[in-house]
Amino acid sequence: MDKLSNLEFDAAHIWHPYTSVAHPPVLHEVVSASGVKLRLCDGREIIDGMSSWWSTIHGYNHPRLNAAAHEQIDYMSHVMFGGLTHDPAISLSRKLIDITDESFQYVFLADSGSISVEVALKMAVQYWFAQGRAEKNRFLTFRSGYHGDTFGAMSVCDPVNGMHTMFESILPQHIFAPAPDCQHDKDWQDTYIAEFRELVEQRHFEMAGVIVEPLVQGAGGMRMYCAEYLRQIKQLCDQYDLLLIFDEIATGFGRTGSLFAYEQTGIVPDILCLGKALTGGYMTLAATLCNQKVSDGIAADGQGVLMHGPTFMANPLACRIAAESIDLLLESDWKQSVAAIEKQLQMELQPYSASLIVKQVRVKGAIGVVELNHPLDDMMEWLPEFIVEQGVWIRPFRTMIYIMPPYIISSNDLHQLCEAIGKIVAEIESRSEKS
Repeated sequence: MDKLSNLEFDAAHIWHPYTSVAHPPVLHEVVSASGVKLRLCDGREIIDGMSSWWSTIHGYNHPRLNAAAHEQIDYMSHVMFGGLTHDPAISLSRKLIDITDESFQYVFLADSGSISVEVALKMAVQYWFAQGRAEKNRFLTFRSGYHGDTFGAMSVCDPVNGMHTMFESILPQHIFAPAPDCQHDKDWQDTYIAEFRELVEQRHFEMAGVIVEPLVQGAGGMRMYCAEYLRQIKQLCDQYDLLLIFDEIATGFGRTGSLFAYEQTGIVPDILCLGKALTGGYMTLAATLCNQKVSDGIAADGQGVLMHGPTFMANPLACRIAAESIDLLLESDWKQSVAAIEKQLQMELQPYSASLIVKQVRVKGAIGVVELNHPLDDMMEWLPEFIVEQGVWIRPFRTMIYIMPPYIISSNDLHQLCEAIGKIVAEIESRSEKS
C-alpha cells in the first residue's frame, strides 16, 4: 500500500461525492490554492469556476481569513456549546441578525447546510406539535429542488429526478408541486401557481409549511425563476397559516445579486437556512434563523426545547472565520463585482445558445448555466481532463455546464472560463457528430 501514489491510493480506497469505488472517477490532485486558482501536483494552475461548490466567494488563501483562523486557534479551536458559550458564536450571531431582516431574531448554528435544513424542518414540526397539531407534519415544495443529503433534507428533494430515489421507501412522504416555470415577473400568469394553490387548499391541514430555494434551484437543475412565484406562495402561507422556509444555502451572501435572494422578492420567510459561503469556504458551518412567531410557537408547550444539538455546533474556529468573512464581504464592492460578473456572463455565454446541442443559456447574478439537450454521463471519462487542459476547473453535472466563480475573479479569468465552456460545447458537438 505504501508503494501506491496518492492518486492510486485514492482510486483504490477513497469515496468521492456521488461516485462508485468500483469505477473511480478521474481525479486531479490539488496541492495549494490562492486567489481564484488551484495548483495541481503536476504544476499546472487552473481557474476555479466552481468556488469549491459555491463557497469560496473571496477566493482562496485570503490573508484576512487566514489571520482570523490563526488568531482563533491560539485561543481554542472547539468547545462544546451545551452549557457553554463563546464570543465567536455571539459575534457571528449578532452579525447574522444585523444583516438579515429585522424579523429574524433567533440563530441556530449547525455544522453543514444539510443540517440547517434538518433544523428548519424540525422547527416547523415542533411549532405545530406545541400547538397540539401533530398531524401537521408534511411539507410542500417544488420538484427539481435540492436541499441536502441527510434523511430529512432528502425527503424534500425531487423524488423522481433527484439523487435519492433508492431511499424513497424509507423517507417521509411530502408533497410536491411542479417546478416553477416563469422566469420573469412581466410574464406572470395565474396558471403558474394554480397547481401549487390547489395542493395548499386541499392538504393544508397536514402541512407544517413550505420549503423552497428562492429564485434559483441549485443542484436540482440550476433552474431560475421569477420572484412573483414566491410572493404568491407567501400569500398562500399567510392565508392558510403555513410556515415558510427559504433554503438560501446556495443563494445567500450575494450570489444572486442581493445579499440574500429573498430581498429581491419583497417578502420574508419565517425560517432561513444559510451555509456554503458563510465562512468564505474555509470551514463547514451553517445557520438556521427564525422569527418570533416560530420561537413563540415552539415554546407554546411550556418548554420550547428545540431538539437538536450537533457535537460541533457553533464551532469557535468556524464562527470566527465566518464573522470575518461577513465583514470582508460587506466592506467590499461585492454588488458591483457580482453585477460585473453577471453582465460578462450574459455577453459571453449567450452566443453558445446557437449550438444545436444547447437547450438554454441562463444567467443570474454570479451564476452562469449552459444547459445541453442530453446528459453528460457518458462523457465523464474524457471530459474532466479536457476541462483541465483548458486551464480551468468546471464540474458539469447531468445536462448542465455551469460556473459560479469567486466574486474576486478578474474579467480576464472569467473570459477564460466562458471560453472554456464554448470549447466544451464545441468538443461535445464534434464528438456527437462523429458517433
